[in-house]
Amino acid sequence: MQKRALNIAITALTGSTLAGFLVAGVAMAGDETPERGKLTAQHTQAALDLSRTQEQTAAQHKAEAQKKAAHKAAAQKKAAKAKKAAQPKALLAGKTTASYFWDDGSGVNGDTGAPASGKPMQKGMFASPSWPMNTKVKVSYNGRTVVGFVGDRGPGEPSSRGVMLDLDTYTFRYLLDGGKPDSKYNTGSSEGHLNGVKWEVLSWGAGSGKGMPKAM
Repeated sequence: MQKRALNIAITALTGSTLAGFLVAGVAMAGDETPERGKLTAQHTQAALDLSRTQEQTAAQHKAEAQKKAAHKAAAQKKAAKAKKAAQPKALLAGKTTASYFWDDGSGVNGDTGAPASGKPMQKGMFASPSWPMNTKVKVSYNGRTVVGFVGDRGPGEPSSRGVMLDLDTYTFRYLLDGGKPDSKYNTGSSEGHLNGVKWEVLSWGAGSGKGMPKAM
């Protein structure tokens, strides 16, 4: 009898204790649910704030990059304009047929003697039948351009036939195809003339003969 009564008492006590734990657990669960919701809302808001900040930063970087690109483009345009303005303007321009020569007094390949200007034969020295010595001339052909000067009389081909400009072998070959001559006296090409060479007088040398090229 005593043992049964003891078991009943223990069972009652255990049930009571478990019930108390359950109630406490429910109470604790009820207390934590609002707090968890609050933390979740805070985390969500923080994520939204971070995303918004990242978007704003990216937009700022993009705006700065566009601004730099615009400044660079403007600077390049300004530099190109200044370069163009700095280039000398042509005083006179036209087109002619050009031949080539290299006269250094050696007598090689029809060399007629040292240049009439007294300056040594060199790249960028041209011969004209009528323009003053040291006239600065720009010649263009096939999209290539060379600036040189009148340093001799010529061409060897009669200017009365319309060949009004002699170019040194280096200039001639470069205008022809961008190449280099085989030697000073040989352009390395079968072409002997360039038809339609554009010439521009940038400055006149001292002496008579200004104007359109005239036959000798």
